[in-house]
Amino acid sequence: MTTKIVLASTNAGKVREFARLLSDPRISVLNMSSVVPAGFVVEETGTTFEENAWLKASAVAAVTGLPALADDSGLVVDALGGRPGVYSARYAGPGATDEANNELLLRELTGVPFERRTARFVCCLVCAAPSASGIQRIATAQAAVEGHIGPSARGEGGFGYDPLFLPVDFPLETTASLSGADKDRISHRGQAARRILGPLAAWLDRQTPP
Repeated sequence: MTTKIVLASTNAGKVREFARLLSDPRISVLNMSSVVPAGFVVEETGTTFEENAWLKASAVAAVTGLPALADDSGLVVDALGGRPGVYSARYAGPGATDEANNELLLRELTGVPFERRTARFVCCLVCAAPSASGIQRIATAQAAVEGHIGPSARGEGGFGYDPLFLPVDFPLETTASLSGADKDRISHRGQAARRILGPLAAWLDRQTPP
């Protein structure tokens, strides 16, 4: 039996990525836009990635009646005191494009030498599902990938800050210039997805009648 799990995101890049990363044949990943009411929005008022992931997962599970997986992820830059952090998607303002966010990041790092441009992508995943007692948390996983912010955008793949991020495992490549397989192997979302598959699979097992 296939279980439909709603990805609590309207980001098409994330939907494609998680459909690939969650490789259990019992899971069918749905785009949130196809199952939530028009105009549905979750306010990301948390101060941590985990708080925001739970807000999104629980809200989508409640409104759809289906299990929901939420990812809250972002870029943490040491020279900027951890910014953009939980505000990564809207760093340049509400509704900002990836290009605008990247341009602002580069401006803020003007004059900062490469060795001080250390950064990490962080991802927190939370899976929630409706139950008789309300919305329950099924599983949580967090992961990070270390790297540096490059001087300019490079690469055609990925999304977000991928064109600027030089991971430590591939210091001459950005995560936007890596192959899909290499990116999945080292990325924060790839690591977090692999970590959450175990508890998610255990939960699926409990839903299957003997």
